[in-house]
Amino acid sequence: MKNSLIFLAASIFYIFSCQSLPIPSEKDKPENETSNTVQNDTLTLIAAGDNLFHETVLISSLTDGVYDFSPIYTEIKSIAQNADIAFINQETVMAGERFGYSGYPAFNTPQSLARNLVDAGFDIFNLANNHAMDKGASGLYATLDFLDTLEITVIGARRSGDSARIVTKNNIKLGLLSYTFSLNGIPLPRDNPNLVSMIDRNKMEQEINALRPLCDFLIVSMHWGDEYQLEPNREQTSLATFLAEHNVDLIIGHHPHVLQKTETITLPDGRKTLCFYSLGNFASHQRERERIIGGIAVITFTRDASSGALSISDHGMIPVICHFDRNLRNTKIYPLYSYTEELLENHALKNSGAGLTMNFFYSVTNRLNTRIIMHNPFIH
Repeated sequence: MKNSLIFLAASIFYIFSCQSLPIPSEKDKPENETSNTVQNDTLTLIAAGDNLFHETVLISSLTDGVYDFSPIYTEIKSIAQNADIAFINQETVMAGERFGYSGYPAFNTPQSLARNLVDAGFDIFNLANNHAMDKGASGLYATLDFLDTLEITVIGARRSGDSARIVTKNNIKLGLLSYTFSLNGIPLPRDNPNLVSMIDRNKMEQEINALRPLCDFLIVSMHWGDEYQLEPNREQTSLATFLAEHNVDLIIGHHPHVLQKTETITLPDGRKTLCFYSLGNFASHQRERERIIGGIAVITFTRDASSGALSISDHGMIPVICHFDRNLRNTKIYPLYSYTEELLENHALKNSGAGLTMNFFYSVTNRLNTRIIMHNPFIH
């Protein structure tokens, strides 16, 4: 009987002792007992439109002989820096002081702009646009030489070699190509007709077919369309279909200087291509209300951990406002979600008869056929 009581007491102690032990967390488990869940590979890219530096932007950014454009980007810096990759259409060459700094119609922007953009978080610069040859071939060569000193990827122009670029991050390979419809009548040098990539369907088909097997996702930047038109023209939609048929995943459009719609092109076999026809202006001093609202496209690429399937798993747009005051100073790009009535009252266009209101900005976003992002997607 005594032995039985001792056994019973020991059993009760054991039971209650076990119930009081804490459940180990994942980090407390031995390495061989942690969860076997495999995470999907994801990469988020942002893309900004036309970075177009008029003479008034240059004048207002000069202090004591030094050009500093960094204040323009302070409000969007946390977006670009936190994206995995940040693309910008750099509309003006940065050939250096000896070419003479200038605005419209033949732009040349101080090279400090490129450093300011890198500091703001941008790491893919597109140069295939109609102003690429504004200072001739020598001006573009000087720009390329300078950009070679920075840790960025340049697309759309090169001294020599292939047009394609591949950027790898988070286990995902992005293939990049870029083309422009025009160089404003300035011819490419005879000894280097590949200096800037031009829209030519035969050449584009060759380059796309060569790059497609080497990357997970294929992105094509297109400088196209009619300036200031709110809808893509027939050539844009035709080229978008052509690119979709050649298995391009994402089209980043610019040049119209105004926002145009987003479209998902679905082919009969189910393949999809996402097309941003125009991201509008980013930084500029164009002075019409449609030209001060642009967009930052946000695209997430995903490789499924289980199946290996590749997809654009999410996309949308952050509207941005290019603010400058009545003295054409204090230029700064604001996400629409942080732009205020107080700032609007100070905008150069507010009392110019342009009909500039917050409701106007919202009416623009309503026609874009994409998810409008009204917060910083990288801050939770």
